[in-house]
Amino acid sequence: MSAFLYEGNDRPKLAVAIIHSVQIKISDALLTHCRKSPERLTWLESLPGAVQELKDRWGLTPDSPLGGEEPTCSYVEAERRLDGTSAVLKISMPHMEQEHEADGLRFWNGDPTVRLLESDDQIGAMLLERSQPGTTLRVLDECEQDIVISDLLRQLWRPTPTRHRFRPLSTLIEYWSNETLAELEWWHDSGLVRAGLRVFKELLDTSTKHVLLATDLHAGNVLRSERKPWLVIDPKPFVGDPAYDGTQHLFNCTARLQSHPIKTINRFADLLGVDRERLRLWTFARAASEPRDDWNDPKWLSLARALAP
Repeated sequence: MSAFLYEGNDRPKLAVAIIHSVQIKISDALLTHCRKSPERLTWLESLPGAVQELKDRWGLTPDSPLGGEEPTCSYVEAERRLDGTSAVLKISMPHMEQEHEADGLRFWNGDPTVRLLESDDQIGAMLLERSQPGTTLRVLDECEQDIVISDLLRQLWRPTPTRHRFRPLSTLIEYWSNETLAELEWWHDSGLVRAGLRVFKELLDTSTKHVLLATDLHAGNVLRSERKPWLVIDPKPFVGDPAYDGTQHLFNCTARLQSHPIKTINRFADLLGVDRERLRLWTFARAASEPRDDWNDPKWLSLARALAP
């Protein structure tokens, strides 16, 4: 038997999932994502049991709570291992982008990511090195964030071995494009959206360099660490054009990108060592035609129009 008890008033921050005597706290954002599909709701129902089974198998007991941002697509919990070291248990909800996170962490092997200590690919579970003190890169000014993130991305961008499981970036772009096309009736500016879809394809067709990308690297996914100054968490690996990998950080610097789009993109492109025009076009394509809840959002419309070819 399972139930969800809500903490708070009309819009709870956390839901407490209970199966028998197992109790876990679910972030409001994760609960919202899970309600979008029956598969994810089924996963959520099974989550407390999976958490308990993994704790028993890996010899885990609760540790001091994690700080930082609430997870949106996974369940995370601070743990202590039998040898006394701190770790983080992470179980990802069914999510196309996160399918090969564990493979990526094995590939990078703690440089410059958190280390993968244990994993269960069937459940989508990982036991990760806990980054201490774990404060996010958001504590720094955005221009300082640019420097740290560009350095981390250059470390992450490595050729993949001949045999690997990682999917090409085109798989992600095709997935997004299909979602966008399914929402055609909601488009506010169809010409802009179709231009973005066209630029997506052109960028994929003209890419000449292919490395393993993080695809979701922004200041919230970079933590202060004792082992290294900063460690990357939550990579979503795909193989493709390194210029694409600059877009996620830019989209997390919304006000600066809105106010000075070309200046902001050019500065970050130079720090990354990628082509300015390719980074501008990737940013345009995402702003114009990436799937979203509100196709009339002026923030994305104005940015796409400012960057349009």
